[in-house]
This record gives sequence, C-alpha cells and structure tokens, in this order.
Amino acid sequence: MKTIYLFILGLLLSMNTIFAQLKPVKYADADQVLNGLSIKSVKKSSQNPGILLLPAWKGIDNASKEIAENLSKLGYTVFIADIYGEGNYPKDNSEAGKQAGFYKKNYEAYQKRIQLALDQLIKSGANADNIVAIGYCFGGTGILEAARGHLNLKGVVSFHGGLGKEASRPVEPITPRVLICHGADDPNVKPEEILAFQQEMRDAKADWQMIYYSNSVHSFTNPEAGNDNSKGNAYNAVAAKRSFEHLQLFLNEVLKK
Repeated sequence: MKTIYLFILGLLLSMNTIFAQLKPVKYADADQVLNGLSIKSVKKSSQNPGILLLPAWKGIDNASKEIAENLSKLGYTVFIADIYGEGNYPKDNSEAGKQAGFYKKNYEAYQKRIQLALDQLIKSGANADNIVAIGYCFGGTGILEAARGHLNLKGVVSFHGGLGKEASRPVEPITPRVLICHGADDPNVKPEEILAFQQEMRDAKADWQMIYYSNSVHSFTNPEAGNDNSKGNAYNAVAAKRSFEHLQLFLNEVLKK
C-alpha cells in the first residue's frame, strides 16, 4: 500500500513539475478576461516556430498541458488558448456542450478568440509567419475555422475534431496545409460530414490529408477518456502515439526550424 501511495505521489509531483513550466497569460476580448498558458521552446532557433493549441470542449486540461510541454521540448514555442474566458468555464459535459455549441454556431466569434490567442503566441516570441495551429475535439473544429477565416498560419492539425460547417456558408480558398487525425470508429462525426468536408477541401484547393486510426473513437489522444470504445470516447495509446508522430512529420514539413 505504501509503495502505491509513493508511486502516486511521485506521479503527481512529476505532473506539477511539468506544468510549472507553463506560464499563465491574461489577455482579453473586449471586457471578457481570458486566461491562456504559454511555454517557451527549450531550443534556440532563429526561425522561432510556434504552435497555437486549441483544447477540447472543457477548456484547458491536463492533456493539452502535457502536449504543450512535449512540443516545447521538440523546439516549439506554444500557447494554449482560452476560448471561453473567466466565468464561463464548463463544470460538466452539459455545460461544455452548450459553450462549444455557441462557438460552433457563431463561428466568427470563435475565429476572433483564436486570433486573439494567436496574437499572444506571437507576443511570447513565436515568428508570426512560422506558426501551426493544432486542436483537439472542439479545438479540432476551431483550427478548421482558423483556416477558413484566413488566419496567418502555415498549417492546421485536427485530432478527433468536428469537420462540418453549415452548407449555406461559401467555400473560400484555404491556404494553410491541413492534417486531419481521425478515429476510424468515431461516432460523433457522421459519414456525410466527412464526405462534405473532403469535398470542401477539394473545392477550396487545399493541400490536405486525412489519416484514419483503427479501433479508435472520439478523444483517442486523451488518457483521461477511459478505455471503453462503446461509450464513444476512449483513449487509444497506439493511435495517440501514431498521431503524435504524424504531427511531428507535418511540423517538420511545414515549419522552418
């Protein structure tokens, strides 16, 4: 029992050490206070590549913090965006669904919050012309909105994110390169949504790719999602590892280091 306790204590202390490298950044959208997190690259580079990270629907979580830490070790300055702001952080899935639903419907407000976070990433030292945005779940939806909104990005990467947009919206050219990392068994993204997205990419003349991971559902990169695929949300260690490797290949291709 004592051994287990010491193991858990050591794990918690290790996580606190990791997250201590992330620096809180307070910024604003008009009178709405936002609280992002920034972490510098551990490697010096004249190119100063940056990554804007959009978290899942509950906001900044341990998964996004750990990813930011890992990316900083690879040579990237990272900023984790706060989309909701003080007073609006979801307490449960129901509240998260309502908050995320608002920004999915009001996509211009979502694009604005992403741009404000992008500004903070640049202020923290990233090269404004050498940035990729990545997003998870709701954040994966956001990076596509960033691309559709013509934000100055070299590329965007979605992990188990929503792909759709209203059919009435016009299709405009998409210049950032696009990588979609998708769970092959994700019940949250319907086949017709995938087909519509792929047609949008063709019509937008985008440089895009979509990778499917077998035996993977929604949230396959998040260790806190459990391991029961029947619930529609579950962690898949193999898919998480492969998708992070695909992210690194994409970053090496798109960004200057």
